[in-house]
Amino acid sequence: MCGICGIIGETKDKEKVLARMMKVMEHRGPDGGDTYASDGALLGFRRLSIIDLDTGMQPMVNEDGSMALVFNGEIYNYQTLRKVLKQKGHEFRNSSDSEVLLHGYEEYQKELLGKLRGMFGFAVWDDKKKSLFAARDYFGIKPFYYAVVENTLVFASEIKCILEYPGYQKKVNEEALEQYLSFQYSALPETFFKGIYKLLPGHYLTFENQELKVGRYFEPTLDPGAKESESAMIAETRKVMNQSVKRHLISDVEVGSFLSSGVDSSLIAALSKCNRTFTVGFAHEGDKYNEITYAKELSKKIGIENQCKYISREEFKEAIPKVMYHMDEPLADASAVALYFLAQEASKKVKVVLSGEGADEIFGGYNIYLEPKALGWSRWIPLKVREKLASVAERLPRHMKGRNYLIRAARPLSERYIGNAYIFTADERKRLLRRKKEGPKPNELLKKEYDKMRGLPDSDQMQALDLVYWLPGDILLKADKMSMAHSLEVRVPFLDKDVFEVARRIPHSLKTKKYTTKYVLRKVADEYLPEQVAKKKKLGFPIPIRNWFKEEDWYQQIKTAFTGETAAKYFHTKRLVRLLEEHRSGREDNSRKIWTVYAFLVWHQVFFEA
Repeated sequence: MCGICGIIGETKDKEKVLARMMKVMEHRGPDGGDTYASDGALLGFRRLSIIDLDTGMQPMVNEDGSMALVFNGEIYNYQTLRKVLKQKGHEFRNSSDSEVLLHGYEEYQKELLGKLRGMFGFAVWDDKKKSLFAARDYFGIKPFYYAVVENTLVFASEIKCILEYPGYQKKVNEEALEQYLSFQYSALPETFFKGIYKLLPGHYLTFENQELKVGRYFEPTLDPGAKESESAMIAETRKVMNQSVKRHLISDVEVGSFLSSGVDSSLIAALSKCNRTFTVGFAHEGDKYNEITYAKELSKKIGIENQCKYISREEFKEAIPKVMYHMDEPLADASAVALYFLAQEASKKVKVVLSGEGADEIFGGYNIYLEPKALGWSRWIPLKVREKLASVAERLPRHMKGRNYLIRAARPLSERYIGNAYIFTADERKRLLRRKKEGPKPNELLKKEYDKMRGLPDSDQMQALDLVYWLPGDILLKADKMSMAHSLEVRVPFLDKDVFEVARRIPHSLKTKKYTTKYVLRKVADEYLPEQVAKKKKLGFPIPIRNWFKEEDWYQQIKTAFTGETAAKYFHTKRLVRLLEEHRSGREDNSRKIWTVYAFLVWHQVFFEA
């Protein structure tokens, strides 16, 4: 696990530039760093030593020096691939997964990608062809950013590294801001920094003769047509999860586990039998915002030591600029701040932790996936009647119970669902933004994805959409950035390729059976966890910002930001203040909208005003 960067092309003083790029991401790899230089390429690497502690340093070259690799991630089936490659005549000089990637690319070229099990963002420089090949893992667990500046390709594990490149002119991408206000994360391939892109999950790129090409090698599609019985699907899931957790424990250092009160992290902790679990909660905020008591009880039952931390409201507030710095782009998911403290606590004891990310997306775990069942009655009511009911509901106070239910019943899925978050509608953000970019509406942006999913039940379409957008855009992004801020590797056993191959086949009837989300996975959990845990309703990572924003110090701090110069540049500030006042008075719960704008303003201050 580490940070990688590179410059492909000619640049003045490029060794000094690369050194600055490497310095900026030192937190990703505090155990050492090195570089590779040849005519046309310069590669940089910062290492967090996990496997082959003595000889796994990068950049790594092959036997004749014709190829060089920089790699961020872990390959969990590298030992099997190593045996095959040795039989094909490849000579190995160390026991790292990195060298397996290097020889694997020599042997298979881009066909190697389909043979890997793991998380990765890597680049291989072919010095004979003077070309670069780079790829990102199937689900987007590890990041990879790039920009082409005056015919030179610059890439890195973090955007802030590319900002060190002297030819790049830093500028806010206002199209990204527009979509962010709806999605709560950066939803476009082009990042919040104009001209800097993220390589999307399941994609690769090549750069040769100053020409950039991007291709796709994997798409996480669902095929919920398994003919096996319920018991057979449960047995398959149990087997593949045990295999995946076992592979994810491969390490030359101790592995711990994050632990919340939910079934996902609890199952991972129970299957891994690791020695330590880590949990955070909020002091003096009630049981809803405190999972520590539960985590300690479960850890005791399964014989694992639990390390916990209570986050104070002052600590949370002070950490927000640090979180936005490490995120690189604005993220309006307040749980990222809690995750920052969780990773900080874990890093005091271990270098690697397991986590439960991905279970909801591949096994169908979000409560919103039950909505199509709840709206089943609407199929029997003519659309025009539903539209009239929705029109009446829209004039009711926003906090009135049932209002959103009637509105959503009148809209097709492709218009009402853009993912687990839908902060500002297209009309709302249009009224809020001072400069009108007039980018596509959220449903227009997602039309191609919905077109691919025709024929799937509505809840499966929701799940499939979240696999492509929500999972890499929010869940995995914050997991990588908040953990690596503290030099901690997070591994996600649910996002193993073989686990997905089982989960994608689970019939629709078994995903939300008896109004229970991720039914099959919960039946597996029944065998390892107390009943109340296996059946626990999805809670998420609750953060008490709804309460805090009504308190005087938070209110004044946010109001100052909402009426400041930066806010006035991008937003109609009177409308921002109105959101804040409505929330403080209790007329509306605007906490997520307030946080979305505030997170952007803090990010802007960190990257453009410091």
